[in-house]
Amino acid sequence: MPIFDQQQVEHYTGIYHEYNELLLNIGIDVPEYGSASIMTDRGDIVFFVVQQKLMPESLGNKIIHSVPDDMVLQLVLQVLRNLKKVWDFNGTGTGIKIGIDGQISNWAVKNFDCGNPAITDQTGLFYIDTSTPLIRKQGVEMLESELLLKSTPSFLRWMVKWFFLQEVLDRYYDFRLVVMDLIANFYKEGRKDIVPGLIGLANRFFDEEANRHTIKPIEFKEVADYYKNDAFIWTLFQKLRRFDRFLKTKVFMGRYPYILPEYIKR
Repeated sequence: MPIFDQQQVEHYTGIYHEYNELLLNIGIDVPEYGSASIMTDRGDIVFFVVQQKLMPESLGNKIIHSVPDDMVLQLVLQVLRNLKKVWDFNGTGTGIKIGIDGQISNWAVKNFDCGNPAITDQTGLFYIDTSTPLIRKQGVEMLESELLLKSTPSFLRWMVKWFFLQEVLDRYYDFRLVVMDLIANFYKEGRKDIVPGLIGLANRFFDEEANRHTIKPIEFKEVADYYKNDAFIWTLFQKLRRFDRFLKTKVFMGRYPYILPEYIKR
């Protein structure tokens, strides 16, 4: 997690627990969760999000490679039904809105049986990506956006803040964009072959099960263009983070406090 001070730890902890509780209250199940923080010898506060361990085989991005296409479509339909709960809640006029990242890797199948990996209309899901608790109250983001910028290379921070941060945050409060992101993510997951079928599924869902939200149909070119743009931005961003790490550790002989992911094929 980003480097916190004590006040930020307390604020984030409250939002993190509230986010999980909100999801549970609207009918989206999350694994058992908790949080902890420690003070290092350097005086830094390290914050840990704690979550019940699930079988790797139960994660959505694993399942889409191990079941027939009709079950992949059924899995995504179950995801869409869970996402609809968010926007049904957001439309109730409470002044509270929830944001969510619907990518397939953020969902896990409950009671998954590796020996009989069946996905049906009764399959239950866990949502696991709760470490970025997106809650808006009366239009105000509860998560401090500055925390999201801390791992950004210092020479890019101002640009990311002014040109990208708000756009990225807004995406997770838009039902159509969340679904488009979910579908586009299948390119990265190596299942671009099923993207046309997913678009058809999503548009039928919008028309039949989510028609109260009046969502414009998604088109194939939109998804393809969205993925190309998203892949370019995140690939460039990770390269710049690695360059920032090189400068801090090799040139200035300092310390880089973040663990960067390995190369991600897109």
